[in-house]
Parts: sequence; structure tokens; C-alpha cells
Amino acid sequence: MTFWRDRISSLLGTPQAQAGMRRHSVQCVSPLGLHRMSYLEWGNPRNPRVLVCVHGLTRNARDFDFLAQALSEHYRVVCPDVVGRGESDWLKSPAGYTVPQYVADMVTLIARLDVDSVDWVGTSMGGLIGMALAAQEGTPVRKLVLNDVGPVITAESLRRIGEYVGRAPEFPSLEAAETYVRKVSESFGEHTAAQWRHLTEHSVQAIGNLFRLRYDPAIGDAFRSTPMITDMSLWPIYDTIKSPTLVIRGALSDLLTAETFAEMARRGPMAKVVEIPAVGHAPTLFSSAQIDVVRDFLLGGTA
Repeated sequence: MTFWRDRISSLLGTPQAQAGMRRHSVQCVSPLGLHRMSYLEWGNPRNPRVLVCVHGLTRNARDFDFLAQALSEHYRVVCPDVVGRGESDWLKSPAGYTVPQYVADMVTLIARLDVDSVDWVGTSMGGLIGMALAAQEGTPVRKLVLNDVGPVITAESLRRIGEYVGRAPEFPSLEAAETYVRKVSESFGEHTAAQWRHLTEHSVQAIGNLFRLRYDPAIGDAFRSTPMITDMSLWPIYDTIKSPTLVIRGALSDLLTAETFAEMARRGPMAKVVEIPAVGHAPTLFSSAQIDVVRDFLLGGTA
């Protein structure tokens, strides 16, 4: 594990790391027209083994820089900015910010990649997208990693997220933005100063003399359009999945409960389950220990 930590720390942010990362885009369609989805690609573009990594509700592709760097020798790693986030277009109507639209966009992306199957790592919303895709007949998802998400989403966590999504102020400095990011991301657990700065720098964009978060605020409108009164259950979707599945849970998570986590090992794909101590929603997959959990599952422990 020390090897991976030292290697990632030495490479991330250097010209060598940036040279291994390429940005592309693909044109997708919604009922209101076309939109462009941006994505990052790491590793050999001719590698037939593809890993798709999809971020959470208000995050973006740069969340996977550490994981992608670690796995790029084994995979062509593809990290999309889900529509409305990062470098991707914003939709004309917030009503389009739904999992079915995201799944359709990912099918378009996989077609662009010209492969028959992919492995999948999804954090929170990215895991919901992965579950929905993996449940389809003829799914391209070979192995599935669900990072702190499952078939029951608690109303408590949905209300918590709804309190801040789309309501962030503009920030007068990067330091002020980092203070905000640290506050709303406190559940991510302990990180180094450099890791918090990485999260912040890729969460915001400069607009004149101000900084704002790198996602469409209308995502919050779509998220709050349905009152969060009861837990959301997706067991019929999960029970359909046949792909080998790993579920990672932050031990302090309010989104994936311990009860749901344990049940995921007993039904559906009967997932392998791993809990990360001292972390809530959601593990960032920045540390060597968290990366190794994913790596060992996807590669079967081989180098």
C-alpha cells in the first residue's frame, strides 16, 4: 500500500500525470435536444479492458484522478462529467436531470468507446446509474463497484443533501471556496491539505473575480422536486443484477445504512462488502487503502 501512496503522491499534479489524462466529449440526446458530455480518459486508448468511473450528485470526473492513475496500467479508465457537471453541457430543463437520462448518456458513451463490456465504479449517484445499467438485460457492465450507495436511500440523507445542493454562494477566493467544500464534505473523512485543495480546485471555476461551483444549480431544483418523506427503495433493480458486485460503505454513512449494506451481501448479486472506518458519505477513493479495495476486487488481486 505504501507503494501506491508514494506513487500517486509523486505523480498527481505533475506533467507526467497530466500527460496520461486526455479530455474528450461525446454528443448525447435528450427529449429537448442534443447535449455534449465531456469525459476524461487515462491509460492506453487501445486497451480493450475499460473501467468507467462515475461521480456523485454535485461532483465531477476529477474525483477519480487518484484511482484512475493507480489503475491506468491495467485499464483504459474513462471518467465522465455527468451532464450538468464539470465540463459537460447543462440541460435546457432541470426535469432532465434524472437517472434514466444519465443511463442513456452512458450507453452512448460506451458505444463511443467501441467495447462490448466495461467494469464500473460508481460513487453515490454514479452507483445508482451503474445499478440501473447493470440491471438491464444484455448489460455491458461486467463488474460493478458501488461506493456508499445501495437499493435503499434514506430520507434523512436526501433531506441533508437537499439543504445545500444548488444553493452554494459565489466565493471571493479559492480559500473561501475550500472552507465551503470542507464543510459540506466533512463526511468524506480525514484528508490531507493537498487532497482538500485538489477537491476544491476541481469543484469550482473562476467567473471574473469570483468562484462558483462547477455544476448547474438547477440540479438542486430537480433533486427537491419530490418531497423526501420516506426512504427510496430500489430492491427490484438490485435483485436483478447478476454482475459480480462490490459494495463499499463509509462506516458513518447516513445514505447507506448498516442494515441495507448487510442485506446487499445476502440477495441479488450477493455483493462482497467492505466498510471504511471513520468515514461517512462517501469514501473518496483517494487513499491507497481505499484504492486497494477497488483494485483487488476488479483485478482479482493480480498485479
